Amino acid sequence: MKNQTTDKSRRAILKGMFAIPVVTLTGFQTSAQAAMLTTSDPTAQALGYTEHSAMAGKTCSNCMLFSAPAGDAGNCAIFPGKQVAAAGYCNSWAAKP
Repeated sequence: MKNQTTDKSRRAILKGMFAIPVVTLTGFQTSAQAAMLTTSDPTAQALGYTEHSAMAGKTCSNCMLFSAPAGDAGNCAIFPGKQVAAAGYCNSWAAKP
């Protein structure tokens, strides 16, 4: 006779194993489709964000808070859930080590 508790535990484990790749893929797609940060965003205004840096040698692409593969936009730790322009700048800029 099968133990019903064991069957339920096995099902829970299998469901959990299936959920890991689904969550990973969903998270990846969400971050890839993040909206671009605009200069009208309240946080962007407070930090003086611009889409085109006027500071020589200081752009989002060479800031330690910016992460992205090569391209025109990427992620910034200051603006979670939003993409920032690689050519942009804000007052939180810090040189990459």
